[in-house]
Amino acid sequence: MPAPAPTNRVRDVIEPVVSGAGLHLEELEVTRVGARTVVSVVLDLHEDETGGLSLDRIADVSRDISAALDDVIPGESTLEVSSPGVSRPLTERRHFARARGRLVTVRLRDGEPVTGRLVSVEGEGPASVLHVVPEPVSIKGRKPVAAPPQDITLDRVRDAHVEVELARLAHGSDAELFGEDLDEDTGTDTDDVDDLDVDDLEPDGSGTDAADPDAGAPAPEES
Repeated sequence: MPAPAPTNRVRDVIEPVVSGAGLHLEELEVTRVGARTVVSVVLDLHEDETGGLSLDRIADVSRDISAALDDVIPGESTLEVSSPGVSRPLTERRHFARARGRLVTVRLRDGEPVTGRLVSVEGEGPASVLHVVPEPVSIKGRKPVAAPPQDITLDRVRDAHVEVELARLAHGSDAELFGEDLDEDTGTDTDDVDDLDVDDLEPDGSGTDAADPDAGAPAPEES
């Protein structure tokens, strides 16, 4: 049984492909499942961009990654490509930058949690400042009371996450941010929203309609 390719070697091959597609390599994991090598890749937009990573774009870069890995991984392999999704914890500056304009909850090391609209992120490193406008507090029988904006340095953050907004879901604004995933060979699903196998794509790259989660592609066969 051939040994799986080292993660660093796979990274060296994948990073130029991802960078050339104008994307950011968020995570990479290379594991062995039986006789098969599984390469799991998580991609994201760059921090100065907003919105979600489309299924079509994931499909395009997945083909390029698969081709680049042909001579790197011996034996049978599976490539899983996905985007982080709205449930990703915000642990790095770039995560907060990507969440600009979103409703977030930030738990502090030295104070009460803050839930509000993340307006901007300024500075670099632990001293980066998050500008958050808290959500108005509703009191029964009274008008909502707006709290003053807060500037929170990154080193004060214990943990944080994006809040799913039902109004945005109704308009499809949050649906694309739940993360989309494309698996080659096995069709192993890492998300419950949109899944597409590379073998099910039409020649023009259209594939399954990403707007219809129930129109999933047939389960692919093992190679």
